[in-house]
Amino acid sequence: MLDFLKRNARWIGGGFVLTLFSSFGQTFFISASANEWQASLGLSTGGFGQLYMVATLASAVSLPFVGRLVDIWPIPRVIALTIPTLALATLLAAGAPSVAALAIALYLLRLFGQGMMTHIALTTIGRFYAAQRGRAISLVVLGHQTGEALLPLTFTAFALSFGWQSGWIAGAVSLMLFALPVGVWAFSTKRQPKGQADVMQGGPSWTRQEVMADPLFWALLIGVLAPPLVGTTLFFHQDTLTTLREWPPALFASSFTVMALTTVVFALISGALIDRFGACRILPYFLAPLGCSCVIAGVMSAPWSLYLFMMLLGVSYGFSSTLFGSLWPEIYGTAHLGAIRSALVPFMVVATAIGPGLTGTLIDFGIGLPAQLIALGGYCGIGLITLTFASRALTQRAARLAAAGAAHPAPPPIG
Repeated sequence: MLDFLKRNARWIGGGFVLTLFSSFGQTFFISASANEWQASLGLSTGGFGQLYMVATLASAVSLPFVGRLVDIWPIPRVIALTIPTLALATLLAAGAPSVAALAIALYLLRLFGQGMMTHIALTTIGRFYAAQRGRAISLVVLGHQTGEALLPLTFTAFALSFGWQSGWIAGAVSLMLFALPVGVWAFSTKRQPKGQADVMQGGPSWTRQEVMADPLFWALLIGVLAPPLVGTTLFFHQDTLTTLREWPPALFASSFTVMALTTVVFALISGALIDRFGACRILPYFLAPLGCSCVIAGVMSAPWSLYLFMMLLGVSYGFSSTLFGSLWPEIYGTAHLGAIRSALVPFMVVATAIGPGLTGTLIDFGIGLPAQLIALGGYCGIGLITLTFASRALTQRAARLAAAGAAHPAPPPIG
C-alpha cells in the first residue's frame, strides 16, 4: 500500500482533496446551520426541508449537463470552474439575506459541492486506474470520511468562537487558497492505467443511452440509492433526533468521528475485495448493516445507541463509497464514464432531496422520525434482495461474454 501511495500520490492526493472539500455541499455540513437559517428567515422544519429538497432536485436536473464537461474539457479546467463557484456559494450561505438567496446558495452548494467535486474525483480516478481501481478509489473516498470526522467539530469550534457564519467564510478561503491550486496541479498530468483489467475493458464502452436502456441498471439503482437516502435523512434531522432522545448537544458531533473511522477501515477492506473478486460479486452485502442501523436508530434511545448506529452506518458507507466508484467502469467501461456518472449521480442527489423534504413534511404532520427510520430499514431489506439477483445476473452476463470472446454486450433496444 505504501509503495502504491508513493507512486500515485499526485493523483490519489488530488482526488482526496476534491472529495474532502465536497463536504461543504454535503448534508452533514449544511444541516449544522439549519437552526440558524430557520430562525433568521422564519422557516419551519418542514419549510426548510422543502426548500432544501427543491434546491437539491434542481442541482440533480443540472448535473447531467454540467457533469458531461469531464468528458469534454481537460480536468484542470473543470476544477477551475467548480471550486471558485463552490467558494462563492459558501459565502452566499454565510450571509443569505432572504429565502431566495438561501435557495440559490443551497443549489450551488449541492451542484458544485456534493455533485461536481465528487463526480470529478471518481470519474477521473476510475479512468486513470484499472487493475488497482478498487484500491485507488478506496483511498480517494477517504476524503469524505475525513470531512465527516473533522468538519463538524471544526465548524462547531468556529461557531462558538466567532459565530456560525465564520465557518462558511473559512470554507471559502480554504477552497480558494488550498483546494483550487492542489486540484489543478494534481490533474494537470494524466495517468495511463496499467494491468490486465485494461485488456478486459479493451472493447467499446457503453454509451449513456445504452446504459439507461439496460434493465439491470435500474435494478441496481434500488439498492444504490439506499445509503444517500438513509444518511441524508439522519444527518438532516440530527437536531430533531437529539431533542427527541434528550441527548447532549455535542453527542452527534462526536459520533461522526466513530462513523468516519469505521468508514475508513471498511473502505480499504472493500477496495482490496473489489480488486480480488470484482465489484459485482460483493455488491449486495453493504445493505445489511445499513438496514440494521436504521432499526437501531428507530427503536433505541440510549446515548450509546447513537455510536452503534453510526458504526454500522460507517460499515455500509465504507463498502458503498468504494464500491460505487468501481462498479460502473467495471460494468460499462470508461470511454463514456463521465456521461454515465453524470446521469447516475442525479438519482442519488434526488434520494438526498427526498429524505429531508419528505421526512420533514411527515414530521409536521405528526409521523415521528423513529417510525420513518424503521421504514427505511425495510427499504434496505428490499434493496438487499434486489441487488442479490442483480449481482448474479451481472456475473452470469460477464461469464457469457467472456466465453463468447465479446468485450461489450449488445445493449437492449432503446424505445
